[in-house]
Amino acid sequence: MKACLCKAYGPPSSLVVEDLPEPEPGPGQVVVSVKACALNFFDTLIIQGKYQYKPGMPFSPSAEFAGTVDAMGPGVSGFSPGERVMGYMKWGAAREKVVVSPDMLVPLPDAISFEATAGLSVTYGTTLHAFRDRGDLKAGETVAVLGASGGVGQAAVEIAKLMGATVIACASSAEKLAFAKSLGADHLLDYSTEPLKERLKELTDGRGVDVVYDPVGGNLSEQALRATGWEGRFLVIGFAAGEIPKIPLNLLLLKGCDIRGVFWGESLVRDPQGHGENMVQLLDWVAAGRLKPHIHATYPLDGIPQALEDIAARKVLGKVIITP
Repeated sequence: MKACLCKAYGPPSSLVVEDLPEPEPGPGQVVVSVKACALNFFDTLIIQGKYQYKPGMPFSPSAEFAGTVDAMGPGVSGFSPGERVMGYMKWGAAREKVVVSPDMLVPLPDAISFEATAGLSVTYGTTLHAFRDRGDLKAGETVAVLGASGGVGQAAVEIAKLMGATVIACASSAEKLAFAKSLGADHLLDYSTEPLKERLKELTDGRGVDVVYDPVGGNLSEQALRATGWEGRFLVIGFAAGEIPKIPLNLLLLKGCDIRGVFWGESLVRDPQGHGENMVQLLDWVAAGRLKPHIHATYPLDGIPQALEDIAARKVLGKVIITP
């Protein structure tokens, strides 16, 4: 079995592809033959030891995958060999076979490709959890999406539209905004050339936005928070800019607004039933053609270093898929 391995913290170029023994399922475990897996921004951090999870060496990047059930250990029910599934693990999916808990697997309809669903769990799962479970997003409200062309940003534009919101896509170039427009964004804001706070206020006729979706952090966060309306919700997704902002708490008092953390990975542990329901909703949208995840590019296992370089350099529009 081939696997992409991180054997010491370092840049993407330090990753290697090696042969490993075929995995065997233990009690309560499932072996899945990986047909496609996906990379995310946090994969660029985890291989450098800069992420909140620090796996033991060696480990594989990638946290989400789609494939077929290869074998099941004692005590596993509800799945059968050859069954199509999609799943999530904190890391380790960039290999030909993975061993996972059945709780992290969701049956995959035949009509949906492995490539289209390999990248659903993290970005789309995070976003649906953010809007539905944490943001209380309602139809007719206005959402500002920062970093609107990246993996979670793309998902935020699409899902907010599916939930009936007006979407202001915010990004740092005309190319990225054109991509967001193709996903259904109603308004575009280039924060490399326009003042974020002032333009958000203008685009909402001075009311401010109802929900801010922020996977970027840095100096954009406070500007976006200042542009929220009364009882707005500011969703903390991540810090792609590399800087964790320090927010003046008086803003929350003056606006009667909330800052809400979105820790999707922990929500899986605490509410597996809710996670399963969200995954079923996403698959229903994909099957109905209402949600069409954009794949930036597909790489083989030995192309992962280049794929991670592209993600780190902000060259990616949508999802990066690996086909072991």
